[in-house]
Amino acid sequence: MINIFKEDVTFRLTKRKTLELWIRQIIRKEGFKEDAINFIFCTDRYLRKINKQYLGHDYFTDIVTFDNSVLPKTISGDIYISIDRVKINAKTYEISFNNELHRVMAHGVLHLVGYGDKNVKAKKVMREREDFWLKRIK
Repeated sequence: MINIFKEDVTFRLTKRKTLELWIRQIIRKEGFKEDAINFIFCTDRYLRKINKQYLGHDYFTDIVTFDNSVLPKTISGDIYISIDRVKINAKTYEISFNNELHRVMAHGVLHLVGYGDKNVKAKKVMREREDFWLKRIK
């Protein structure tokens, strides 16, 4: 089940059904099944509070992912995404808002299936997987 929530932000996810199919495809093709995936779209301020409270990081970020998985090869988690930060990053990288949003959504799901980004090598692999999946969204 893929759930969409909003906290402190006015935002409408376009092409929701298409994105849900795409997210399910990522999960399945990466060798997993879905349980409950919650995307929580929020403001910079809201996500910074989450980042500080649960991870001890006092800075803005575009995404925070919490893995709630219990069963092997079945993913469950909460993916918090700052719409403010996605807008800023899209402008910085001169790409569309939707392209950046989709990259961040894929990033969160890829974390849940086991990809990391804590060192240069892992970041490179993560970016390659993001690019791979971005090419497959319809």
